[in-house]
Amino acid sequence: MDMPKLNVVILAAGLGRRMHSALPKVLHRLAAKPLLGHVLDTARALSPQNICVVYGHGGETVRQTMTDETLTWVQQVPQLGTGHALMQALPHLGTEGVTLVLYGDVPLTSVDTLQRLIGMAGGETGGVETLALLTVELGAPTGYGRILRNDASGIVAIVEEKDASESQRQIREINTGIMVIPNQWLGGWLHKLENNNAQQEYYLTDIVAMAVTDGLSVKSAHPRHSWEVAGVNSKVQLAELERIYQSESAQTLLEQGVTLADPSRIDIRGQLTCGRDVEIDIDCIFQGHVQLGDGVKVGAHSILKDVNVAADSAIAPFSLIESAEIGRNCRIGPYARIRPGTRLDNDVHIGNFVEVKNSTIAVGSKANH
Repeated sequence: MDMPKLNVVILAAGLGRRMHSALPKVLHRLAAKPLLGHVLDTARALSPQNICVVYGHGGETVRQTMTDETLTWVQQVPQLGTGHALMQALPHLGTEGVTLVLYGDVPLTSVDTLQRLIGMAGGETGGVETLALLTVELGAPTGYGRILRNDASGIVAIVEEKDASESQRQIREINTGIMVIPNQWLGGWLHKLENNNAQQEYYLTDIVAMAVTDGLSVKSAHPRHSWEVAGVNSKVQLAELERIYQSESAQTLLEQGVTLADPSRIDIRGQLTCGRDVEIDIDCIFQGHVQLGDGVKVGAHSILKDVNVAADSAIAPFSLIESAEIGRNCRIGPYARIRPGTRLDNDVHIGNFVEVKNSTIAVGSKANH
């Protein structure tokens, strides 16, 4: 299946009032990375021609935080709905290929899910006569737009909950907002949008009925997990997604053969790479890029940030290691602090309450206390 030319538009203009914070919502952190950073990583993995971020009034902080010069930034002022937001990006999208719409506060959508959605829009010959929606069924769909289907199960429209009838509100299949739109139709549809609804906003979802009227196929794909399309509107939801992210990360480590004393008590806030027979005790935190060689053991309550630990080394509990190189068969801690610029050669022992900074410790050396 040929993949069509791809633009990605990330809608990131939300104010996030329920976060009760001066920080823009998309800059709140999940696994130590801004929500928008997760979405951008996913978008880049799809190798699009262009990534356009729509940000809101007062959102210059977002631009200053995300320093990637390849991004196209578009401001949405005032904020009149998702359709209005995409209108602001329209001059940067062209008329060929497709546009994938993502959201800056929906951080966990998988690359695989989006590739399936894009492939569905592209068709077997790379054509772009299909509007592709990512939908999901929820047991409690309150607050979401419902997917309306005809007797042949074809999608005919999306109705927002505030505009839905009582029978329509019983529908469990909901709109995630993530969609792939053929660019040759996009401009015409956006210019037809009206705001005669309960919110007086321009709903992007209204283009579904337009696509049906224009004879396009409207198809849907579904994520493997409902949390892939979960958004963050409050600190409660952010905390829930943090646990999901950490649980999935722990599951991946277990499948790779890492021994975790308790998979629910590990925090990975970056990239952790492990060799064979690695053992990690409870309540350890890994930040930045951490690499653990074969047979490494990390004791409880230790924190490692931007560290390479060679094979068969053991880190005793409550040790703190940052921006350091640890050789083979070293013994560190408990309660040791290895600060930036430190290099421990092989067979080094650093004992309890020892602090090392910007130093090279030679083979076989011992600083036991």
